[in-house]
Amino acid sequence: MDYRELEGTCEFVAGLDHGGDWRAQIETFAAEEDIGAAFFVGLGAVQDVEFYFYDQDEQEYYPEYFDEPLEVAACVGNISTLDGEPFAHTHAVCSREDATTVAGHLNSGTVFAGELYVRAFDADLVREHDETTDLDLWPL
Repeated sequence: MDYRELEGTCEFVAGLDHGGDWRAQIETFAAEEDIGAAFFVGLGAVQDVEFYFYDQDEQEYYPEYFDEPLEVAACVGNISTLDGEPFAHTHAVCSREDATTVAGHLNSGTVFAGELYVRAFDADLVREHDETTDLDLWPL
């Protein structure tokens, strides 16, 4: 396991804008606040969502769309830099009216309501291509 120690610099609470994109708003916030590394948690509701599933054998992302109202029961992620821009690596568990869930790597979702807690760090984490997984990961 690779690791490095970071110091927290500041904490934020945020309300996401109704009708905006969940992940894009986090990335815009990170750019505005010049955040190069952070972790976040969130909850709320979306009106639709696109999750990505990463096929480890094919090393490809496959989208799954859910065009329905969903509760964001749990959302967790981190902020770093990818290709010179803030990237919000976001995973979520969303529940349907019947309490069944859909979950995964959240690519996008239209916000009905959303609240976040963000803890920023004193570093810039820049993602680099990892040959083994074919993913962009932190080079710690």
